[in-house]
Amino acid sequence: MSEVLRRDKAREAPPGTRRRPAWLTNPRSYAGAAGAVLLLALPFYLDRFWLQAGLFAMAAAIGAIGINLLTGATGQLSMGHAFFLAVGAYAYCVFAADGGDGLTGLGLPTWLAAVLAVLVAGVAGGLFSPISGRLSGAYLGIATLALVFIGQHVMFNAHDLTGGANGRDVPPLNLFGLTFDDRELLVAAVPFGSAEKLWYAGLAVLLAGALFARGVLRGRPGRAMNAIRDHRIAAGVIGVPVARHRAAVFVLSSMYAGLAGVLLALVFQRTVPDYFGITLSLEYLAMIVIGGLGSVSGAVAGAVFVSLLPQLLTRYSDALPLVSAPGTGGIAPGEASRYLYGAAVVLVVLFLPGGLVRMAARRRVTTHSGEER
Repeated sequence: MSEVLRRDKAREAPPGTRRRPAWLTNPRSYAGAAGAVLLLALPFYLDRFWLQAGLFAMAAAIGAIGINLLTGATGQLSMGHAFFLAVGAYAYCVFAADGGDGLTGLGLPTWLAAVLAVLVAGVAGGLFSPISGRLSGAYLGIATLALVFIGQHVMFNAHDLTGGANGRDVPPLNLFGLTFDDRELLVAAVPFGSAEKLWYAGLAVLLAGALFARGVLRGRPGRAMNAIRDHRIAAGVIGVPVARHRAAVFVLSSMYAGLAGVLLALVFQRTVPDYFGITLSLEYLAMIVIGGLGSVSGAVAGAVFVSLLPQLLTRYSDALPLVSAPGTGGIAPGEASRYLYGAAVVLVVLFLPGGLVRMAARRRVTTHSGEER
């Protein structure tokens, strides 16, 4: 006891001095600030390929945060996440397009179209929520899987809305008089095209989505979600409205997916039905398993890994063994990436159940314990 008192007294600031804020003495604060500055500066130095790869990772991270709220925090298995991404992407096209290409378009302001597309994805999740509130486990997974097949059928056949198999062009976003298209805008003598402009919009949306999800998980709703995941019956006994919470989380997850779909559509500049298939849903499940279930930072880390891997393999296929460009023999980059993150899922499940974020937490704990000694 006396040893503890001596340590506490030694940590006390001398009389007449003010204690510095904790964030000033935390190395993680400086690392975060340096990372933020780096992200803001990247469009001035990177070419279009890397900026588009980063934008794909941002969109994947937004969608992964949504499915992590549903599957990781609440324990509801969903294999229909691709359906809600498609709803967000195509709803934006319908609301924002002017109909000049012969397809349905309402000609709304693009910022309003983006907001309405996210809301439509939430409404789609709300229509399915009575089912999600009553099913669990594999039954819910099979039910959500049906959404992907229904969505694929609609996208290929509702030609006036989706453009059919050829898809449809995506109107560029216009916000505060700035159009996020390929018309160059000089910023500090650097030409900014659509990728550079969208970079900052993507960062802002990802940050807002991550902070909101973090607040949800750390508050009362997050505790209720974890209780439902760990023991649904016990959660109901202690007064948690299980069906209502599960339905609400499904709607919230669908809105995150819709937002990710809007950002993907703006980056691709064209939506095609083939992209929003069962493979995309499985990739999102791989993201949250690799990154860490129930963690916002884990969802972001897993999304970056899974979304960037095929693009990096494509970029450097000539220098990698066994990997070659599609149609030239060998293993295609997309196929090789699925082998790799499939193996990563198996390794995480067997040896690192908490994912990448748990491994980072263990390293921090080990480092701090070593410093204290």
